[in-house]
Amino acid sequence: MSYQVLARKYRPQKFSEVIGQEHVTRTLQNAIAQERIAHGYIFSGHRGIGKTTVARILAMAVNCRAAEKPSVEPCGVCDSCTEIRAGNSVDVIEIDAATNRGIDEIRELREAARYRPARDRFKIYILDEAHQITDAAFNALLKTLEEPPSHIIFMMATTQPEDIPQTIRSRCQHFSYRAMKFDDIMGQLREIVAKENIPADDDALALLAEAGDGSMRDALSILDQAIASTADHLTADSVRSLIGSAPAAALETVMHAVAESASEKILALVDELIGEGHSPTHFARQLVRFLRNATVAKIAGMDSALLQISSDERARVGRIAELFTEEDLTRHLQIMLRTHGELGYRQEQRFHLELGLLKMAHAQRLLPIEQLLSEAAMPISAPVRTSSGQAPRPVAASPAFGSRSPSSSSSSSEARRTETPASERSNSVSPFAADSARKGAPKTEASGGTSAYAGEGARATHTSGGNVVIMGSAAPAVEELSPTPDRLPVARGTTAEVNADSLRDAVLGALSDRQMLISLLESAEWSLAGNALTAKVASSSTMIEMSFTAEARRIASAAASGLAGRPIKLQVESGGTAQASAAPSRASTLSGSARSRAAADPIVQRMKEKFGAEIRTVIDYREKG
Repeated sequence: MSYQVLARKYRPQKFSEVIGQEHVTRTLQNAIAQERIAHGYIFSGHRGIGKTTVARILAMAVNCRAAEKPSVEPCGVCDSCTEIRAGNSVDVIEIDAATNRGIDEIRELREAARYRPARDRFKIYILDEAHQITDAAFNALLKTLEEPPSHIIFMMATTQPEDIPQTIRSRCQHFSYRAMKFDDIMGQLREIVAKENIPADDDALALLAEAGDGSMRDALSILDQAIASTADHLTADSVRSLIGSAPAAALETVMHAVAESASEKILALVDELIGEGHSPTHFARQLVRFLRNATVAKIAGMDSALLQISSDERARVGRIAELFTEEDLTRHLQIMLRTHGELGYRQEQRFHLELGLLKMAHAQRLLPIEQLLSEAAMPISAPVRTSSGQAPRPVAASPAFGSRSPSSSSSSSEARRTETPASERSNSVSPFAADSARKGAPKTEASGGTSAYAGEGARATHTSGGNVVIMGSAAPAVEELSPTPDRLPVARGTTAEVNADSLRDAVLGALSDRQMLISLLESAEWSLAGNALTAKVASSSTMIEMSFTAEARRIASAAASGLAGRPIKLQVESGGTAQASAAPSRASTLSGSARSRAAADPIVQRMKEKFGAEIRTVIDYREKG
């Protein structure tokens, strides 16, 4: 007799021999015992997990001739059982639905279903890969499937049950099969190699079980190949070379290099693996699985049942999980998933694999947005110049490249995010308020023991309290801006120099192109109370609403806030009395040349002070209009 592969030789012949599908076998046995056998079944699930096998066992059980009625367990020795097992029973018809998928084949099946079985109790049709049947063919089967003859049983096996029409599924009992667990596959492989008298290491069987990817048939097929390729003893190295897997230590070494941000070491490891003949796609797939297991170990622990791996592999992923945080592992897994997906249709697979691994190394230097936001509430102290005139750096630099060692733990991963000294986290201001102050206040000259510059790319604005607002890349952390005036920057001199008259001039200068509003505000009564600047005019509320628009309010408030160095709210109210103009030269200024008016504008003056700008060309659109 010719050789029979292990997947066929050790195919289960009874419900009790089926592993990993107890929910299916138990239900079918109870249905047989209670004589509640349905006329249609759909078996769906992963490949190589026993769908067709259970269909054959069910066919043997209902047609077993060892008893007068269907048996819970087929005897396996009667004529019906032996013929079904051999595949030559006239009353059990197995149809490859991937080939016989058309409406003509289904019509022939429907016609043949009218006739009673030749010998057995039931005539059984097993449709393998049933999802390949066309919609028209399924429609032709509907009536027969809904009201079949009492001697007909339909069994459909498929890996894609969603492709079967709902009208068909609603007429059948649907059983969803589960992927085989790692321990179940390992146990079955041990029994088979023991029966075959093949010495094998547990590590080798673990590799076979993992390569099976939840499929018993796949694992047995690889075992057949491994036995043929090994002279006497089945080892992990022989299995690994057979299936083309990279050594497990290589995955751990790569992740150590990622933890160290050692880009050169990563490239050398990839070159070594490619030189040994390993496929970039297969290695990326291995690394995806490895990172998934490391993530699970980080979240649920090394002993979690979610890890379907050997004990050695558990220890390995546990060591890697200690090197990274949960966020790091999640980020690395996402990068490798994207890289693995790209390798399927890219030409230069090696380059894309190297790029993905380098992205993982560079990701080690990223700071999470959560940490930056949490540090926003922590105060930082203003940098103080030393006697040598040097200002200390306000923020510690990013972790140096390659600053980790392979033996570092999760504490080193956290340390790179908390390198900013605690002494530098006091008395900061909100970046939003600081940015508004920077844009609204003119730059003052640094003098004495203070400086407006702290660190590369940073800008600082002095406050009356001596605090410094650090902007740009040097700003490490922020807190909400205090509404008290002593925390706000001063544009010119001190707060005492800012009064209602100076703010009035700044507002009128900013609104110089609005003649009607200027004439209204020049004769107003101006008063300053805290941060509220009030102008009472001798006009009605309707006139105020028409002249003092939202845009004018924004311009005036910005001009006043910029001069005062703090937020100023301008209110224009009615009920005032006309005042003599405090600036008699204003009319002449407005009637002067456009260049003189532009040079006298506070905003232009502030830009000249801040950036060293100069007036080149002035266009007066009022004159053009």
